Amino acid sequence: MEDLVVKSTSIVHPINIANQSISDRVKTISLTPWDLIRLRFGYPQRGLFFHKPDDSNIDTIISKLKASLSIALHHFYPLAGRLVKEVNQDDNTVSYFISCCDDDGSGSGGVKFIHAAAKTLTISDLVKSGFVDGLLGYFFFPATGIKNYQGVSNPLLMVQVTELKDGMFISYGYNHTAADGKSIWKFINAWSEICFKGFGSAPMDLFLKGWFLDRIKYPIRVPDPETEQPSHGASTTSNTLQEIVFRLTKENVLKLKAKANDEAVSKEDGEISSFQAVLGHIWRSRVKHGGMSREEETRCRVPIDMRQRLKPKLKEDCFGNLVHTGIVTVKVGEMLDHGLGWLARRINEMVRSQTDENVKTFGENWVKNVEIPVSVSTTLLVTSCPRFDVYGNDFGWDKPIGLRSGPPHSDGKLVVLQGAEEGGLEFQGYFPSQVVVKLLCDAEFLECVDIAS
Repeated sequence: MEDLVVKSTSIVHPINIANQSISDRVKTISLTPWDLIRLRFGYPQRGLFFHKPDDSNIDTIISKLKASLSIALHHFYPLAGRLVKEVNQDDNTVSYFISCCDDDGSGSGGVKFIHAAAKTLTISDLVKSGFVDGLLGYFFFPATGIKNYQGVSNPLLMVQVTELKDGMFISYGYNHTAADGKSIWKFINAWSEICFKGFGSAPMDLFLKGWFLDRIKYPIRVPDPETEQPSHGASTTSNTLQEIVFRLTKENVLKLKAKANDEAVSKEDGEISSFQAVLGHIWRSRVKHGGMSREEETRCRVPIDMRQRLKPKLKEDCFGNLVHTGIVTVKVGEMLDHGLGWLARRINEMVRSQTDENVKTFGENWVKNVEIPVSVSTTLLVTSCPRFDVYGNDFGWDKPIGLRSGPPHSDGKLVVLQGAEEGGLEFQGYFPSQVVVKLLCDAEFLECVDIAS
């Protein structure tokens, strides 16, 4: 892309802070079924837009970002490690673990840091482009096309800072075997606070997941994802998809919640949450315009944070990948014959079923019949969470004015974000262009949704 120039590429290592022992740190992290099942998926990528900093000396800004990143990595040291693959010659399988050996900057780990400039482009240029039309996203995110299993030869975290004509765009991509969305945003929150307020400003206790399925033998042996033929078909390419960004105000979120609970047949199973009601609204609207037959099944995949669902419970901010995917499956005809309350209740039932015993059974069954998909068959693939503190990140230039996800890897991907206004929600969806066209004309869908301009 002619408008974007890479000015420098470097590796940032954790700083070695005097009087802080690193001898008691975890050296290796075993991978669970939750981690391994994502090996063929791409690095999740996110980016934050900021107004142009008052300090016009970009070299000073970049230097400060790197220095504060190095301090943050001292505390969140697994992100500076590497994925290690071991070949098991006796049965032609491989095993993976994360090596946290780069805690003094002397190893082969570290975080890739790219400084780029696109000074002819404005924030509005990028937002209006949709990052899909024109494929601009491939140039503004640092880890596009990299799969999680490629963390063997790529950093587990990659950062790109791009100067724009009227602002800055800070983006990152991370290996999902090392962290989930909750953990990575905790890290970004800490990095931004250190950059703004200095060392010692952010709480830095790191609690690694020490819990593993105790009835599973580690390390888990799996087919090599680099050589084994995937059992699922290739994922949808981005040229067949169109991005749609839409928002819901707090008022409309509460309106959908009230409607779902009023329509729900059973009141004994607890209240349907705001998020469950909103997901039901989006899923139903997507299916209505998808051209599916009434006999077909439609699926919605939702990430479930298991930290407080396991027994014993983990700490709320435990670092790592602790996300289990819950799946709701219904017939298209059933969905269309019922209202929002019926569908939101199905989502509610799935979420409540994600118990300690449920996920243990999943893990034990998975290792008996290992399957590492290249994509997932679904109508709605929900990622991220509205509870993540997106708009609290201030590197010293005021808070973000917007967020975007990296280029999509599949039809139906729906990134859910914290709204800029309290209580609101923002979504970034990737659907076939014909579906987007129909959604933009759907009065029922638009009754509670504002399309981003």
